[in-house]
Formats: sequence, C-alpha cells, structure tokens
Amino acid sequence: MEAIQNLMAEHRVILRAIDALELFVQQAGRGVDDGREELGRFVTFVRGYADALHHGKEEEVLFVAMIDAGFSREQGPVAVMLHEHDVGREHVSILAGLAASVVPWTREDLQILQGAARAYAELLRAHIQKEDRILYPMAEQRLPPDVQAQVDAACATLDDSAGRDGTRGRLEQLGADLAARHASGLGEGVPA
Repeated sequence: MEAIQNLMAEHRVILRAIDALELFVQQAGRGVDDGREELGRFVTFVRGYADALHHGKEEEVLFVAMIDAGFSREQGPVAVMLHEHDVGREHVSILAGLAASVVPWTREDLQILQGAARAYAELLRAHIQKEDRILYPMAEQRLPPDVQAQVDAACATLDDSAGRDGTRGRLEQLGADLAARHASGLGEGVPA
C-alpha cells in the first residue's frame, strides 16, 4: 500500500527529530542555554508533523478502515496505537507548557523536561516499531484491495492538501533543521 509506505517514510523523519530532541534535552540539562524557544520549535514539529499530519492520517483514514474491516477499537493493535497516541500527546503537552514558560527553567523544570522528553522518545520509538512490524503488515494482509485503494486515495488527498498549502514542506524543513542542529549533540552557538 502506498499510504503505508508513506507513513513508514514519515516515521524516519519523526525518529530523526526525536533523536535531536533527546540531544537537545541533554544540553538543556547541562545549562547550556535557556532552551524555551528551541523546545517550542520541537513542539511545533511534533504537533504539526507527527501528530496532525502523520497521526491524523492514521486516525482519520487507516485505523477507521481497519476498524470497519473488523479490528477492534477497544482492544488489540488499533486500540493500543490510539492509546499510545494519547499518551504521547500528554508528554508533548508537558513539553509545550515548559516551552511557554515566561520565567527561566528551574532545576525541577529541567527534570520534568528530561523525563517528559525521554518518555516521549521511548514511547515513539516502540510505537513506530509496532506499527512498522505489526500493525501495517496486518493492514496490508487483511484489508481488501478496494479498501486499500480507498486508504491510499484518502491519504494522498490529505498529503496533497498539506503539500499545497506548504504545511508539509515547512514542517519537514523544521524537522531537518532540528536534526541538523542537534546531530552532534552540541547545539551551542547556533542561533535559534
């Protein structure tokens, strides 16, 4: 399925940004700089790309098709993925609150930052493996060809819309910038 191949490609983009988030948090924990603005950039990427664009296609298209084909919404793989999306949003909400803080972070704030970022990164890495290795193959095996084509078309429509208005390009560039900036774990001296 083309939609699943695109979702898996998006996973790679998300994972690079999550790696960068962990490196950023390590630097923030050493007091390298006041990272509220940079954390805000990560939150923008995660909420816009990982959640709205990527999880949006899963929740509005793929998972609906899977549920219509007999997968349970209350238990099993789709239910687990939906639950993990919600848990991830809780972690990101904590990060967003810290990014929006108008006062310098305290030692306690830094501990909360590190805990929420690490928990989110660990959750997402495991979540992506489950989708790539279990859920997506199940969808490809169990969804009838006509439903697969409908999923492909609906996801392509959402992708086209995000591409036309520039959202996808801006968010992918933001993710690439964050990954490049924090690839070495040094991040210092680079203007936000």
